[in-house]
Amino acid sequence: MSEDNVREKSDISKTGTKAIADNAPLSGSKLKKAILHLLAAAFFFSLMTFFVRVSGDLPTMQKAFFRNFFALIIATGSLVKNKIGFSVRKGNAVSLLMRCLFGTSGMIANFWAIDRLGIADANMLNKLSPFFAIIVSYFIMKEIPSKIDWMCVLIAFTGSLFIIKPSAGLASIPALVGLYGGFGAGAAYAFVHKMGKTGQPGKTIVFYFSLFSCLVTGPFMIFNWHDMSTAQWACLIAAGSSAAIAQFNITAAYQNAPAKDISVFDYTQVIFAAILGMIFLSEFPDFLSIIGYVTIIGAAVIKWSIARKKE
Repeated sequence: MSEDNVREKSDISKTGTKAIADNAPLSGSKLKKAILHLLAAAFFFSLMTFFVRVSGDLPTMQKAFFRNFFALIIATGSLVKNKIGFSVRKGNAVSLLMRCLFGTSGMIANFWAIDRLGIADANMLNKLSPFFAIIVSYFIMKEIPSKIDWMCVLIAFTGSLFIIKPSAGLASIPALVGLYGGFGAGAAYAFVHKMGKTGQPGKTIVFYFSLFSCLVTGPFMIFNWHDMSTAQWACLIAAGSSAAIAQFNITAAYQNAPAKDISVFDYTQVIFAAILGMIFLSEFPDFLSIIGYVTIIGAAVIKWSIARKKE
């Protein structure tokens, strides 16, 4: 790797001020960096889901608030430590608002669906987010996916169906709410990538998303507060911290590469979740789940191989 490439990566990761041209080809180093960030995000999001699940029966807004409150603290400290500031680059105000609106509403919808639909069906619907990210990216940035892009995403999505094995209740209102959760997440990631093209620092995006989510969920939590045990406090703190780390990584991922180039790797979250389930919850995958894992990994390998050939 040349010295210029190293300097370019450092500028983007530390300051986030280097704009990405709309029509510039995606370099191999940026693609690899984006994929690594997305894999890290998938792992920590699986940790978040695990801790939310073991936190017990608590109101949706209470879980959602703490999921973002600790992320807000970490994001604020990171901005101050790195002297990045809280400013929003010119032209990004609307995109940032859309990221906050879609991200917060999608998160609440997903948490609500998990409580009423069941974690399997709700997670399956939420895994539609990369699919929605590709669609939304086309409308807001005119990024046209190739046939291979579509094929890999559809293969990965099919693999997630083998793992989650959705029931027949997908036409219910909770299922429709869960479907919106996937759309909200996908739309939010598309706007993150749009802001990444202008050099908006990822830490700033995470800060405003976390702040917005806390302001929205806070009043509901206060008026419907449920006392928590020490174990529940610990679980929600761990969930919030995991979500913060995941949020930084997924923001960096979609800032460095379009959704059509990396979204398939988001499906590795179900593999990480399965491993956590086996180790800590004694949940062992059946034959259909194993087929799903192989299918998802296969889609990721195909996508990565094609990207390397293009490079």
